[in-house]
Amino acid sequence: MALIELLNGKYKTISIVGMSKNSGKTVTLNHLIGEAYDAGIPIGITSTGRDGEAVDVVTETEKPRIFVEEGTLVATATEMLPLGDANVEIINVTEYRTPMGPIVIGRIRDSGYVQIAGPQTVKETREVSNLMLNLGAEFVIIDGAQDRRSSAAPSVSEATILSTGAVLSRDMNKVIEETIHIVNLFSLPSIEDKNLREIIGNLMEQNQIAIVDKELNITPIKIKTALNAGHIIGDHLKDESRYVVIPGSLVKNTVEDIIRSTRRYKNVDLVVTDGTKIFIEPKDWLKFMRYGINVKVLHPINLIGLTINPYAPQGYYFEPKNFLEKMKGYISTIPVMDLMLGGE
Repeated sequence: MALIELLNGKYKTISIVGMSKNSGKTVTLNHLIGEAYDAGIPIGITSTGRDGEAVDVVTETEKPRIFVEEGTLVATATEMLPLGDANVEIINVTEYRTPMGPIVIGRIRDSGYVQIAGPQTVKETREVSNLMLNLGAEFVIIDGAQDRRSSAAPSVSEATILSTGAVLSRDMNKVIEETIHIVNLFSLPSIEDKNLREIIGNLMEQNQIAIVDKELNITPIKIKTALNAGHIIGDHLKDESRYVVIPGSLVKNTVEDIIRSTRRYKNVDLVVTDGTKIFIEPKDWLKFMRYGINVKVLHPINLIGLTINPYAPQGYYFEPKNFLEKMKGYISTIPVMDLMLGGE
């Protein structure tokens, strides 16, 4: 299966998110760039961090570089331009600033390697993507930075491809467990009732932690963050409570404190903005599910595919076909691909 078939003309912005460095995100990006070029589809590329360097600036390990074809649009900081060998024609100097210079949009005149450092905020990433779409890109790929799963958030992109790999652990089962966990978080059910969505959306915008009951009455809780405040949330729960709105991150200790402070948590849904806001380890998550914790999201993430990398930079690897078959055995809701092995 071609990677580009996942997009199927349905999405204008696609983020590629790696579960860690060296999980195969750049291979996925290059593959998609190549397929778009072969299909004659003009695209744009930007990043929520920095990518494309031959050696990782943090880990000092070698990594794939980003190869762009002629006609591709690229949004990057000015200091990145001399670091690649592609010939880039600047067509727009944006108002967005970064520590590596202003963000410019260029069109590739001669194919080659580029380094990308994109805008610094979600809003700027969205606006730069729209600029490239207006300049003729059929879709824009947003390269997600390491450990910033937020680039998968629906506020950034319409669809997400997740990259995972052996780099996460020498134990294949642990890699699969962690990957299933992220796929599950990205696939959490959303709030569907229109009136309820509007109420919760407004509370999220105001950064207001609150409880909403079955009659849609709102009880604000006077705390700035849910961190270390699960017991306060628990103390506010009543028999008629149905939703706990948590605008920020949901972490282990918040959930533990809610469970300790009340039995009423079983009647409510904890609501977060989207799956990127949850920072709970797989084993703890499964434990909370067994306890009867329910979590929903305001904005679901549209996860359309998973790419896997059986090789780790530390020198160990998983047998590729075995790794692919095992992963596909556990994750059947989306296509799972090893792009180097070929075939879905």
